Amino acid sequence: MTPDEIHAHLLALQARDLPSHGGRTLAYVYDSGLADADAIGRTALTMFADSNALDPTAFPSLLAMENDLVGMAGALLNAPPGFAGSVTSGGTESVLLAVLAARDGAGASPGGSSMVLPTTAHAAFHKAAHYFGVEALFVDVDPQTFRADPQAMAAAVRDDTVLVVGSAPSYAHGVLDPITELGALAADRGIRCHVDACIGGWVLPHLDAVPPWDFTVPGVTSISVDLHKYAYTPKGISLLLHRDSTLRRGHYFASAAWPGYTMLNSTMQSTKSGGPLAAAWAVTRAIGVQQYAVLARTAREATLAIARGVDGIPGLRVVVEPDSTLLALESDGSCDVFTIADEMLARGWYVQPQLAFRGMPATLHLTLSAATAPSVPDFLAALGESVEAARASGGVVVDPGLAGAIASLDSATLSDSDFDGLLAMAGLAGVDGSLALPERMAPVNALLDLATPALREAMLLAFLDRLSRPT
Repeated sequence: MTPDEIHAHLLALQARDLPSHGGRTLAYVYDSGLADADAIGRTALTMFADSNALDPTAFPSLLAMENDLVGMAGALLNAPPGFAGSVTSGGTESVLLAVLAARDGAGASPGGSSMVLPTTAHAAFHKAAHYFGVEALFVDVDPQTFRADPQAMAAAVRDDTVLVVGSAPSYAHGVLDPITELGALAADRGIRCHVDACIGGWVLPHLDAVPPWDFTVPGVTSISVDLHKYAYTPKGISLLLHRDSTLRRGHYFASAAWPGYTMLNSTMQSTKSGGPLAAAWAVTRAIGVQQYAVLARTAREATLAIARGVDGIPGLRVVVEPDSTLLALESDGSCDVFTIADEMLARGWYVQPQLAFRGMPATLHLTLSAATAPSVPDFLAALGESVEAARASGGVVVDPGLAGAIASLDSATLSDSDFDGLLAMAGLAGVDGSLALPERMAPVNALLDLATPALREAMLLAFLDRLSRPT
């Protein structure tokens, strides 16, 4: 293919994706609305795409930029003298390393430790438990506030517990856990406390009347914060900060037990492109602290404006007053949120469906970026129309036979033939047995909503396997 043909093909493929700019995709992407910052980020990404952060002595530019970014974050999060931090590939890797450092820092082996976390903690902690053999002890949150319950979490702590987790804020509902109480709990038990501020860490420092959540809280030992979220940098970069450098050593890795170069890594990756790091350094310098404050407050104001607007839409309500820039919306039963999501997409807006879980209702998740703020009236108009359309359609009714099939499946023994049969019953199987995705996802989400979390996992793993096949 010629360069022009390749470019045209890439554009054709990209046309099927959700828009990453314009403020109309309220999950997955973050848009500052600052074209100049985006441009300098893309330039830096390209300049350092071939640089390799594996060896800081070979590419000292990357080490310098990493230390600059960690220093900037430390100032923002009130880190004490002697703090340390590492650049990671994203929030999940930051969480993984925080758990690994806690486990190894306690001298525990796989299968010999636990961590206590609210049920609203990010699923990345589930992955860490799975990867590193740290048992996750889940504690239900307050059913009205959706915040962690410190007393219940204290009761869950065991002799082998190495970590207590809180969110600032939680992704699903956009509220801050009581970090002061969780930090005190951890300090009292002599264990670590990690604050997952991946989504809030670059916003909360700029907002008024936020409860303490950062390193000013005694007992907080580590904080994760993503730069590709509200620092508005290109994707693929996060930070993990520790109160002191000794706490970080648990996720360092070295191996000289082979005849090649001595492997020395601060994170899970070995070879890693310097592009995301350079892009983050460039964008954070281009925007600066003062402009970040403006962007954070703009996104916050947009969040509150939408929350107020939802109060005027019959059939829809805000689940809980937001603490930051995330909203969760639920139906009053007169319509279903899955149909609302489809209707919003038809009107050019993406909102993210969230399934029911442990007594928590199915909801719509909204992540508000600064770029969405000017379009809040348009968003609310589309939301009102979508709710009305969902109410008029009567919502999704799952066929009783299909519901029965779901109820009969066992997540532990779900086979390819079981899944194929389910696809056929749901009308999602093509003639050749391949996936035939529907134009509207409400029927699929309603089906998943009937399943247990374990069965959802099994079904979606099978789904991903079907999607990820050579063409």
